[in-house]
Amino acid sequence: MRILYGVQGTGNGHLSRARVMAKALQRQGVDVDFFFSGRSPEQFFDMQCFGQYRVQSGLTFATENGRVSVAKTAKDNAWLGFIKDVKRLDLSGYDLLLNDFEPVSAWAAKNQGLPSIGISHQAALKYAVPKVGDNWLSDFMLSYFAPVDITLGCHWHHFGFPILPPFVEVDKVEQQIPHQILVYLPFESADEIVEFLAPFANYTFLVYHACKPSAVLPEHIRWHGFDRVGFKREMASCGGVIGNAGFELSSEALTLGKKLLIKPLLGQFEQLSNVAALELLGAAECMRMSLDPQALRRWLKAPMPEAIHYPEVGDALVSWLLQGDWSRPEGLCQSLWQEVRLPASWQKKSP
Repeated sequence: MRILYGVQGTGNGHLSRARVMAKALQRQGVDVDFFFSGRSPEQFFDMQCFGQYRVQSGLTFATENGRVSVAKTAKDNAWLGFIKDVKRLDLSGYDLLLNDFEPVSAWAAKNQGLPSIGISHQAALKYAVPKVGDNWLSDFMLSYFAPVDITLGCHWHHFGFPILPPFVEVDKVEQQIPHQILVYLPFESADEIVEFLAPFANYTFLVYHACKPSAVLPEHIRWHGFDRVGFKREMASCGGVIGNAGFELSSEALTLGKKLLIKPLLGQFEQLSNVAALELLGAAECMRMSLDPQALRRWLKAPMPEAIHYPEVGDALVSWLLQGDWSRPEGLCQSLWQEVRLPASWQKKSP
């Protein structure tokens, strides 16, 4: 079996899941090529596990001041170029497309009749899981942004639906430093992050951000450009995580038993729905509209939660793919959730 794996490059969540799958596919000797879109080639990093991958522009969402900008999204995307990319992508040498919300390969597979399976958190939002802000536009995006034949969604809880657990790969916790807090707020202004954290000098904040602040940093705020190795190491040892409401970051924090303080990217249906799910499960505190020092003050005093042990989803999924009966994913989902020990407070949760 020869597979093309299309991955949305906007943000790092899709890439994290693809890294888990790349290792699982390699362990079982599957012939796979990777195709990425959503950011320019020089913006990808730590890509060795993907071999000779390809990159095209694709489509992405533009943000401004911590929220999705519809006008900027419409202006910044090269729509004619996207259509040409879809037509140029030749899939004749492949038996299957795996797709993580990547539109070029999804539409090319649809046009060329190649079987396709979507593996994404977005696919879970097609079910009646906790959701906020869903409307005709969000429903349209879930169905037509990256259309596939079969969808396999992943979420922190199954909520009674055939959904996979998260694909999580984290470092082992060798030591835990309660007063060190990991901060990943890529959609917020660097200067606003510093202003938000500055009053809390009794804690050390390890901030990962693409831009540097203009002001001189207080000693208790340590600033980093994104470094995946350092980020994962400090995620394992920190006493809590402050981030936007992305699925993979929250999944890693839950797996490691880290308390979460989240500020969703406003205007993005997926992140708003993630907040709804985390709050229903009692798994995170939320700052809804802005970086809120009072919320941070309360959260810093909160206890650490119980770690959640999710199984090796990637290995099980690859085995299921190789069996060739893709029409019934329910058995796969059920068997994986039987391996999960959810916190007692989660056991009877439903939307």
